Amino acid sequence: MDPLAQTDALFFKDENFERENAQSILKDALRGADDGDLFLEMDYLEFLAFDDGRLKSASYNQSSGFGLRAIVGEADAFAHSGDMSMAALERAGKTVEAVTSGYSGALALSPANVANQPLYSDANPLDATPFDAKVKLLQEIDSYARNKDSRVKQVSASIAGSWQAVQILRPDGYRAADIRPLVRLNVSVMVEVNGRMETGSSGTGGRFMFDKYLESGCWQKEVDEALRLALLGLESIPAPAGEMEIVLGPGWPGVMLHEAVGHGLEGDFNRKGTSVFSGQVGQQVAAKGVTVIDDGTISDRRGSITIDDEGTKSARNVLIEDGILKGYLQDRQNARLMNVAPTGNGRRESYASLPMPRMTNTFMESGELEPGEIVSSVKKGLYAVNFGGGQVDITSGKFVFSASEAYLVENGKITAPVKGATLIGNGPDAMSKISMLGNDMALDAGVGTCGKNGQSVPVGVGQPTLKIGGITVGGTQVT
Repeated sequence: MDPLAQTDALFFKDENFERENAQSILKDALRGADDGDLFLEMDYLEFLAFDDGRLKSASYNQSSGFGLRAIVGEADAFAHSGDMSMAALERAGKTVEAVTSGYSGALALSPANVANQPLYSDANPLDATPFDAKVKLLQEIDSYARNKDSRVKQVSASIAGSWQAVQILRPDGYRAADIRPLVRLNVSVMVEVNGRMETGSSGTGGRFMFDKYLESGCWQKEVDEALRLALLGLESIPAPAGEMEIVLGPGWPGVMLHEAVGHGLEGDFNRKGTSVFSGQVGQQVAAKGVTVIDDGTISDRRGSITIDDEGTKSARNVLIEDGILKGYLQDRQNARLMNVAPTGNGRRESYASLPMPRMTNTFMESGELEPGEIVSSVKKGLYAVNFGGGQVDITSGKFVFSASEAYLVENGKITAPVKGATLIGNGPDAMSKISMLGNDMALDAGVGTCGKNGQSVPVGVGQPTLKIGGITVGGTQVT
């Protein structure tokens, strides 16, 4: 079904909220503004958590609302409400008009009105799978994990799903819509041996239906991985400390690229000159051979969007090519102020949030080397496969990341697993020290969530196996 027709039936189903009147209020509120829109959203959310052998919590929530925004230069006039009524929209219009009144801007052109290629199903995953089937799935996960190994002491599992419908209206009559399903499965296993307890976690997700998780091969894989990581923790030794060569594994370690480099390439930071990458388009910002892409058009991926939250079609944007900075991620406001084109990266957490430049699926492209060849080149270093939390200073590029799964590399061989390793460095500096790229680029399993200015959105990350020289490792054993 056409997304516009589908969302029309949701938002304009009676006289309480009429499209023609909404369009008129929008046009009046944005008279004289440089840009702006009316963002409509309906969201259904479901979450089930299983812990200690029983269903611990189950929640279901439905919300809807609108956000009315006018852009005046670098400023935003914004009003939002969870009351989908003409009266609420009229009040929002008066609020916005108080800012736009007397301003004489030229309204920016709407996005190109071309048909968007659907990237995911428009079905509702919350309705497609019965509630009892979801509870049974969690019970099976718990039973399978406990029966697999006697050392398992606790199992936690959860499934989450959402169905979001959005429509964007502009004062010139342009409209765009999207229907976005999203599901996620998480498993955590705790093991204990001789009083030592370790925990391992695994998860997967994407823009598809829950029925994928009802297949035993899918959920058992996540349990097996969580148990493997927990048992690996029992064998781990204290991480070394000092400067050394680092090999990053494929897939999820791309979260370091996302944080240490990706955020620094978002348009708002660069327009304001607060990013370490500001003013460097056309310059060498990474080692030769390094190409970084942000692609919101990959089917069924967690970070994908058919259109962004301003109605611009999502795209495959080359940010860094062969080490050269090619451009930034842009929403409409920052693109206009920087005199460049929007890139389809204007995203917002909900109708109550302003859009801003955000990543979708951000990854580094493959090189030509076999992963084993990269590891064998390291005399003494660290092989990091999974990451936990991290922090980045956008202005300086400095980062700190904790490795949740890492191993020593000695004389070209992966040896003991280590615990408590943190990687400390600088984003641009680390990018310049990439010396080897594997041929095994992979995207993460579909669990990424990105936070910025208090807003969270689903994202994807990825990279091949790669080697970085001269990264400081924080640990408890001085080398």
